Amino acid sequence: MAILWSFRRCPYAMRGRMGLKVSGIDYEHREIILRDKPKTMLDASPKGTVPVFIKDDGNVIEESLDLLHWALSRNDPLGWLDCDLEAANTLIMANDTDFKHHLDRYKYASRYSEDAKRGDTDLSHRLEAEKHIQTLENFLESGPYLLGEKQTIADIAIFPFMRQFSNVEPDWWNSGPYPKTLKWLSQHVESELFKSIMIKYPLWTSL
Repeated sequence: MAILWSFRRCPYAMRGRMGLKVSGIDYEHREIILRDKPKTMLDASPKGTVPVFIKDDGNVIEESLDLLHWALSRNDPLGWLDCDLEAANTLIMANDTDFKHHLDRYKYASRYSEDAKRGDTDLSHRLEAEKHIQTLENFLESGPYLLGEKQTIADIAIFPFMRQFSNVEPDWWNSGPYPKTLKWLSQHVESELFKSIMIKYPLWTSL
């Protein structure tokens, strides 16, 4: 059986698990904590990040977007790939590069600045991250989803990171200047699909 190494709160792992869920692919879920990565996982994927998916044939998928595409290529019942893939990929790449860069530094300021204390946020990076959110807000002018009237891979790949952003300063986010993105995010976070992949698993052990 295929194996998925995962960490429940990781947005990369979330997108991979949603792809596996809708495609109906069967696998063994192995939940870890990132500060204590099992040797078995590192042997399969030395980069040490999740998700790590080991297919039935032993081949390894190490990147969440690759896992999402692979799962949907096998079965895409909701038609997430039935969209303008060039536009979707442009939004996803912006999310995974510039936005993620600033999100990390906004949320975890003490990791990147000697002057910051644990729990501090860096508002200069929030401002930079907001440029991407404004882009999403503009796209949502055309419909309830990023590419119009239909949910696509762009929505699924991006919203876990927006969820992470929204949790940094929830009061500011809920009263902020991005009402369409707020509504879009809420409907994804409150969806049955998302709730189904966020169930708590016991930590995996080799014993």
